[in-house]
Amino acid sequence: MINSKNTFIVATTILCLSMAILSEGQANPFLLQLDRWEMLLPSIGISAMHMQLLHNGMVIMFDRTDFGTSNVSLPGGICRYDPTDTAEKFDCSAHSVLYDVVSNTYRPLNVQTDTWCSSGAVLPNGTLVQTGGYNDGERAARMFSPCGYSDTCDWIEFPQYLSQRRWYATNQILPDGRIIVVGGRRQFNYELFPRHDSRSRSSRLEFLRETSDGSNENNLYPFIHLLPDGNLFVFANTRSIVFDYKKNRIVKEFPEIPGGDPRNYPSSGSSILFPLDDTNDANVEVEIMVCGGSPKGGFSRGFTRATSTCGRLKLSDQSPSWEMETMPLPRVMGDMLLLPTGDVIIVNGAGAGTAGWEKARDPIIQPVIYQPFDHLFTVMSTPSRPRMYHSSAILLPDGRVLVGGSNPHVYYNFTNVEYPTDLSLEAYSPPYLFFTSDPIRPKILLTSDKVLSYKRLFNVDFSIAQFLTVDLLSVRIVAPSFTTHSFAMNQRMVILKLLSVTRDQLTNSYRVSALGPSTAEIAPPGYYMIFLVHAGIPSSAAWVQIE
Repeated sequence: MINSKNTFIVATTILCLSMAILSEGQANPFLLQLDRWEMLLPSIGISAMHMQLLHNGMVIMFDRTDFGTSNVSLPGGICRYDPTDTAEKFDCSAHSVLYDVVSNTYRPLNVQTDTWCSSGAVLPNGTLVQTGGYNDGERAARMFSPCGYSDTCDWIEFPQYLSQRRWYATNQILPDGRIIVVGGRRQFNYELFPRHDSRSRSSRLEFLRETSDGSNENNLYPFIHLLPDGNLFVFANTRSIVFDYKKNRIVKEFPEIPGGDPRNYPSSGSSILFPLDDTNDANVEVEIMVCGGSPKGGFSRGFTRATSTCGRLKLSDQSPSWEMETMPLPRVMGDMLLLPTGDVIIVNGAGAGTAGWEKARDPIIQPVIYQPFDHLFTVMSTPSRPRMYHSSAILLPDGRVLVGGSNPHVYYNFTNVEYPTDLSLEAYSPPYLFFTSDPIRPKILLTSDKVLSYKRLFNVDFSIAQFLTVDLLSVRIVAPSFTTHSFAMNQRMVILKLLSVTRDQLTNSYRVSALGPSTAEIAPPGYYMIFLVHAGIPSSAAWVQIE
């Protein structure tokens, strides 16, 4: 039962949120009071080209080794000697850092081979596997196992592990815990990590050759999403398929996305898989969204206006077709992330040009939040600085979005350029973190199991000032992404089946009972952030491992 005072608090919260919603393309002055940007660190010494959140709350970030020295030194007088490096063969600076979200501090890491435009995914045990790059890093596999901030863990590298050169490739975790590495520059094939033996080779994927725009390419960093049937959705340029990697065959090809605008690097749109609803025994609805990019030939034509369209494709329909929508702002090199609510934030990027050195203009400094159910875009408040080529963003366990990077130059360049190299970190707080929502915000106290099993019961204890109704509560798991070059690889949200909610009268806390995900195809094994969302307001996350 909710008394009149409590009703007023909840109504005020809902009113604040509803006032924030306007028609497409409009910015709301009231909304600017609900979200905010925070400068975390003015410099971490490197430009955060690649980002991965680890299950111990640390974020690993890195850029490249072949541009010269960075602005942070390796510890203890350590230096890197690489006779094949194209810039600095003897380098005492770091090109990777480990960032502690809680303490807002970082420490340098030592990466040897060149990580420029590489890819990554996290194994079920929490180890980051990072693949490819440029020059001496093009066939490298690197591993980083989470450890405490004060420990001395660092990169472990295997310079010639991959069978092919992987520069601008995409990684996806699979239901059996392996990682598939797809494509790369002039690589129309894929391979698996770990390999079966020393003779393991790649398998051809002609679809990648067919979708190449010659010297403009537009099929690099293909968008890949694991589907609930175990196959892969692969999008490159303007085309998309369902691909059975086990049998090396195309199961289905979809209509081309309307408009003819390429969406992959260097045209660099972005893509997400909408949350998978695992709450009933019926077939899971599967829908993909692709947004932004640059017109065909844009890489060669100068600063053409970026693409403003998004396409939604419901793969679970009998005859899927693209449903097109228009963003309020055109955007190339934008990052799309799933928020705990299931909404989508689009952040970073430019309004004209393409990815590449000095190839873009008109930074889009306003993020947009998209509400899938209502098909509604809302322009949010303005950050403090542009985030252009080689920027990235990830979701944090507290619901904020961590944003860093931006270096559209061959080397670090801080003066006499239109868009200086940016070494800072910022955090964006969406409207659901505004204090007026605190009365209806759940707080996770305890999870009964740190390890979840498929289709097995588990409990989450939580507190909340004003619990409304169980119908407004949901349990969601989110796989943290490896984000680089406008694509959040392995990003995934699953809404779990909620069985009951009970109240402990003595402690005035609640217990929600839920089921683990149905299958490894819906939620591959590994570490996930688990959120409780109540009346559209998420808790901070706890970490669970699915085995």
